[in-house]
Amino acid sequence: MSLRLSYALLAPFYDLVARPAFVHARSKSLEQLPRDVRCDILLNGIGTGLDLPYLPAGHRYTALDLTRAMLARALRRARDLEISWVQGDSLALPFRDACFDCAVLHLILAVVPDAGRALSETTRVLKPGGVILILDKFLRPGARAPLRRLLSPLAARIATRTDVVFEDALALAPELTVKSDEPALAGGWFRLIRLVKS
Repeated sequence: MSLRLSYALLAPFYDLVARPAFVHARSKSLEQLPRDVRCDILLNGIGTGLDLPYLPAGHRYTALDLTRAMLARALRRARDLEISWVQGDSLALPFRDACFDCAVLHLILAVVPDAGRALSETTRVLKPGGVILILDKFLRPGARAPLRRLLSPLAARIATRTDVVFEDALALAPELTVKSDEPALAGGWFRLIRLVKS
């Protein structure tokens, strides 16, 4: 099953799982967005828009998702934010280089088939000094995690991978520096990461 079809089918049910589990982690991550200057912010993999209630007003947001079904659900949560909606692929972002001040990647790097490419593409469209906020599940480098690795091929066909190593993806974006990396959920499997582009 393709990722586009899978998430089109999951869209009506996605919030039942993803909303309650990540409320605290989402809000904590998004508290790091600037409050005192107007920024252009990419919401890369907006999904059903569960981040939208926690976003500060006053910025220009671009919300991107692979599927029309997810974007349609996110639109309902738009409230009074200034948002441009784009159906597009995180692996080939339809934006020019260095056009965003910040990017939010919540629960997307473990979904796409190539986390390194998605992170590299996000880095490409980020201005120097720009910030990337990540919330996702990652294996630690060298972690055996046999069950997660065994389940990943099946899970990836349905919704998400369980074997992504963040440090492997980061190696493909050498312009990025880790400013913070802390556990969020599930004993540190889910992490909150803040990156800055040099």
